[in-house]
Amino acid sequence: MNKVDIASYKVTKDIKLSDCTTSQDLNASDKELKKNLETIREDLGKFQDKLYAHGKYSVLICLQGTDTAGKDSLIREVFKDFNARGVVVHSFKVPTELELKHDYIWRHYIALPAKGKFSVFNRTHYENVLVTRVHPEYILGENIPGIHTVADIDQEFWNKRFEQINNFERHIAENGTIVFKFFLHLSKEEQRQRLLRRLVLREKNWKFSPGDLKERELWDEYQKCYEEAVNKTSKPHAPWYIVPADNKKAARVIVASILLEELKKYKDVKEPELNDKIKANLETYKNQLENES
Repeated sequence: MNKVDIASYKVTKDIKLSDCTTSQDLNASDKELKKNLETIREDLGKFQDKLYAHGKYSVLICLQGTDTAGKDSLIREVFKDFNARGVVVHSFKVPTELELKHDYIWRHYIALPAKGKFSVFNRTHYENVLVTRVHPEYILGENIPGIHTVADIDQEFWNKRFEQINNFERHIAENGTIVFKFFLHLSKEEQRQRLLRRLVLREKNWKFSPGDLKERELWDEYQKCYEEAVNKTSKPHAPWYIVPADNKKAARVIVASILLEELKKYKDVKEPELNDKIKANLETYKNQLENES
């Protein structure tokens, strides 16, 4: 099995999504990929325990991708060995009435992980420069001063949003949140096959919505918006990783490997030391418990 080359997925300069592969199997069988993921996620679980005890960092994992890109199953498989209290998953849907009474980042800000914990955003604040860009009429529901019609939403508007998102991510990074952003890069043909499976397999019928086909017709427009969003917002403090997503099992290994290898760089994340008084009396406490009748 090939070693995951983290640098090959990390966006450090402008990219073209059309030049990025959507298919990769890491030269491994499904069985090998599954076994490798089990090892990595066990190590991630151990790191999460240390992160919680250390209590100075939090981790935010942002997952973006088209419908059927595999976000849900990736979350289920990669974080299986975490303490359930140590990771919280947020799936952001259409903004509620309350959320629309605040700025567009508000609902994401209040969902940020507490120190010592992981948060996974299944769809993220980037929906506000993706879905809303393909469907700019959604912006009108935000009641933004100066925005009265779709004609008021120009390139300068989107540039400001990119700047606001960069500032948001810089702010949380400077205050102890480690930010990962993964774009699950799926091919149009693989999405077609996955949508067909939702229709053919009865147990998957519930996942299908006719709206999926309407959005699929806008594939090229979405790809263009994803490309610009990635290029405008991949920063050292909050980098994007383009993950080939046609092979779900390989994508999970890639994401898990990136998380583990990058988090291992935080050498200061350790369990806190007991104070000298407690350490000096450990044997006494042990004897006390062992001698209880």
